[in-house]
Amino acid sequence: MSKDYTTLVDQACAVRARSYSPYSRFKVGAALLGRSGRVYLGTNVENASFGLSICAERAAVFRAVAEGEQDFEAIAVCADGTAPTPPCGACRQVLLEFGPDMVLLTAGELGSGGEVRRFTVGQLVPEAFRDFRPGGGEDGR
Repeated sequence: MSKDYTTLVDQACAVRARSYSPYSRFKVGAALLGRSGRVYLGTNVENASFGLSICAERAAVFRAVAEGEQDFEAIAVCADGTAPTPPCGACRQVLLEFGPDMVLLTAGELGSGGEVRRFTVGQLVPEAFRDFRPGGGEDGR
């Protein structure tokens, strides 16, 4: 893993401590690297009305977009537990919107000192929904 990505994983693990997760008690942090070199952090924020909760990955993406960046190189996700935890389906779909070739790093609470898995977003979303044109995509679906 490159030095830049090691730092990204460690940033995701550090922001995980800021999670607001009183219901699941499962803390997740994300660090999103923009093509500009800027890093956007996010953490999961839960709500008693569970559907209103937001995952760390989407929090980071929404922050980046609100601050004017939409072109991303990589995202690191760090979650509680020793095993890396991949993003949920909703986060995968949102990340896909910004590029199937974006590097996705997943780590457990040990961060870069433990197991880190590397994927592209596209690898985690096979047969992805990517075309919202009326009448479907190129194949007419």
